[in-house]
Amino acid sequence: MGYFPLWRPATGATVLPDEKLPWAAAIPMSFQHLLAMSGSTILAPLIMGFDPNVAVFFSGIGTLLFFAITGGRVPSYLGSSFAFIAVVMAATGFAGGGANPNIGVALGGIIAAGLVYALIGLVVMAAGTGWVERLMPPAVTGAIGVSIGLNLAPVAVGQLKGSMAHLAIALATVLCMAMVSAYGTRATRRIAVLIALAFGYGLVLVFGNGAGLVPGIDFSRVGQAAWFGIPNFTAPQFDWTAISMIAPVAVVLVAENLGHIKALGAITGQNMDRYIGRGFLGDGLATMIAGAGGGTGVTTYAENIGVMAMTKVYSTLIFPVAAVIAILLGLSPKFGAILQTIPAPVLAGLAVSVFGLIASAMARIWVDNRVDFSDPRNLFTVGVALILGAGDFTVTIGGFALGGIGTSTLAALVIYQLLGIGRDRRGA
Repeated sequence: MGYFPLWRPATGATVLPDEKLPWAAAIPMSFQHLLAMSGSTILAPLIMGFDPNVAVFFSGIGTLLFFAITGGRVPSYLGSSFAFIAVVMAATGFAGGGANPNIGVALGGIIAAGLVYALIGLVVMAAGTGWVERLMPPAVTGAIGVSIGLNLAPVAVGQLKGSMAHLAIALATVLCMAMVSAYGTRATRRIAVLIALAFGYGLVLVFGNGAGLVPGIDFSRVGQAAWFGIPNFTAPQFDWTAISMIAPVAVVLVAENLGHIKALGAITGQNMDRYIGRGFLGDGLATMIAGAGGGTGVTTYAENIGVMAMTKVYSTLIFPVAAVIAILLGLSPKFGAILQTIPAPVLAGLAVSVFGLIASAMARIWVDNRVDFSDPRNLFTVGVALILGAGDFTVTIGGFALGGIGTSTLAALVIYQLLGIGRDRRGA
């Protein structure tokens, strides 16, 4: 068996990872995956004050790198990770709205997180995943994930502040996303972020550009922008305080990617555990490359896993095609100028929706894995982690600062292991 599979033509309704579709079917499927990832990949950089065009460009680069490192055997798209939002905003002092003036120090921290992540991948490749699963069981990973969502709550609430018209459009955007998620078809639920964005955008055109109740959308930069050009890359700066706050996100990415690859194994019927280490390495290197040029940290996307589960098309060849399209979009300043016109009340509504979903979706880990909260080990691990994360408890020692996500992560990891000392496996 070679490094890459010998993709054979698909013959059945289910297309396996090592099968291929004809181009007439593969290209539309690639666009569907691009659409599924685009809402979140665009939203995360906008919230952090990054250039969304650069983020889209590096999502394509990262996906190609992930494809190469995993030998084309793990069907995944890499997009902007929401796990970085809280720590990046804390490290840069950014409260939302416009461009982040301290993006350089955030990029240095993102590179550091990617390096830690890649090193964990190398260890997993050498020693297997057993130690990761023992270190980060569902009680721990759920606590860390929920803490991220709760830590972002003040950011979302802050963005809601404004005129009544601003608040009304933001809440209408929240309601739109909720309605699509609850009542939409399976296909529309996958792009709920994009639909809500378009709905809110339309409201601002009507009540802003039309009625003047909120600031209207300025399209002047869109008209002036070129169709093709080099993205606005930004150089990283390495600040130990920012690195100490952002690097611990690597632990969250490990837990996230581990769950995604296991989910892919379950829906494809193929055991992909042997590619987990390579997946970590690929994702870590992709995050480092993105951070080196002004992009957000990246992660494998559940949205694209959802598309695969819906279509039963798991061919890995779909993803490099989607990646190339993303790179071409990233090379279009006009596309980037359009993204920059997304109004503040719409971003506020999306922030409320997405940050809340981060917390609630990660809480689902406890439900799916039947975490026993009558066990004090789980109860104290989760309780302490949530308080530290939601309260943004920061520890500062000299020039070293560990923010709320870092202290929450550290507390969850340490408390769970300490409370397991002396317990046999049946009581763990």
